[in-house]
Amino acid sequence: MATGFQVVFDCAEPEKVGRFWAEALGYVEQPPPDGFATWDEFLERMSVPRERWDDGYAVVDPDGVHPRLFFQRVPEPKTVKNRVHLDINIASRRMPIEERRAKVDAEVERLQSTGATRLYEMEEDGGYFVTMADPEGNEFCVH
Repeated sequence: MATGFQVVFDCAEPEKVGRFWAEALGYVEQPPPDGFATWDEFLERMSVPRERWDDGYAVVDPDGVHPRLFFQRVPEPKTVKNRVHLDINIASRRMPIEERRAKVDAEVERLQSTGATRLYEMEEDGGYFVTMADPEGNEFCVH
């Protein structure tokens, strides 16, 4: 049996970055634990100091198939290229390159409208992808 995992992003504004990724991937904010109407209610009950309530934010696949994404506040800014990044797979490699390019470019436009930045595009070995950055500069690719 495989081991479960989540993907964790260090960031300055967990909710802002988490909402971007929820929109990008079709995820939703993780609901509060059973028995709690809101996260604020849960955090208060757990005696988390109010100044720490915005230190984390999680989004989940509404179908429960893909990994949870967790966004945690860190004091230092991003300074170098990511060593790990997400690929958003929009188009099949079996599609003709023109069709693949159109689908990828349409998704890139959509993501730009939600706060992403287009960095560069590559076409190699019959493939096409665009490298982008989320609102805090974390790189990802759209294939």
